[in-house]
Amino acid sequence: MLEAHHPFAVEVDTVSKSFLDGQRIPLLGRLRGSAPAKRVIAIDRVSLTVPRGEIYGILGANGSGKSTLIRLISTLLFPDQGELHVFGHDIIKEDLVVKRMINRVSVEAAFFRVLSPTENLMYAARMYGVDAQVARKRIVEILGQLGIDRRRLGEPLQKMSRGMQQKVAIARALLTSPVLLLLDEPTTGLDPRSKREVQQLVLRVRAEHNATVILTTHDLDEAERLCDRIAVLDQGRIVAEGTADELKRQPGLSADASLEDVFMALTGRPIEEEVEESVS
Repeated sequence: MLEAHHPFAVEVDTVSKSFLDGQRIPLLGRLRGSAPAKRVIAIDRVSLTVPRGEIYGILGANGSGKSTLIRLISTLLFPDQGELHVFGHDIIKEDLVVKRMINRVSVEAAFFRVLSPTENLMYAARMYGVDAQVARKRIVEILGQLGIDRRRLGEPLQKMSRGMQQKVAIARALLTSPVLLLLDEPTTGLDPRSKREVQQLVLRVRAEHNATVILTTHDLDEAERLCDRIAVLDQGRIVAEGTADELKRQPGLSADASLEDVFMALTGRPIEEEVEESVS
């Protein structure tokens, strides 16, 4: 298969994506005689290349465009301009091929909440053609690695905490052994111990399955701990890219600069700040 030999997991070439301002309703605006909805740029001529087997971080404040970029790579959105390839496959012309190679975890994971973790994951396994016996064994193994006790595997998800539900979402993504794993702020809302368990599992998946991982986060420690390279995204544009050490050598920074110092120097704002100019 092409994806087994292609050197790059993801190639993004001058991709842009914009949306109508979600704050306005065009029809209502016309009826009241107000200005029409404006178009807001979420991703602005972004280019990046992720080699196979890399953990690539996208660091940015909420609203910087991180989630939009992940949705573009996962074929949930198509770019307004530019090209995007996953293991050499065009995401528009070959979207079904791309979908079979990826899995995505986001902060708004969808489930059948009246069903248990096991039932949700077995459903996902059937959708991806994973053998039932293999799936059952993997479900127990992965959830155990994420710190979920076997005695809870039969409980309805609606009775579980948000952090526990997020762990199940991560397990669902790992169950199918994707060659490209897209993690959109996967540890948001998790306690420190659960966050560390997820991070360790991400590293293990890369090591054991040669998976490529793209991780969006505004957790600076997480980015430095997990990522081989990091892109800093600000208002839809990549303003810097490199290893954590390379980013810390930005002009004007001290020898003991942190990633927080880097982010402030590049964007002029703390990473926790909302970015109103972009849509993510």
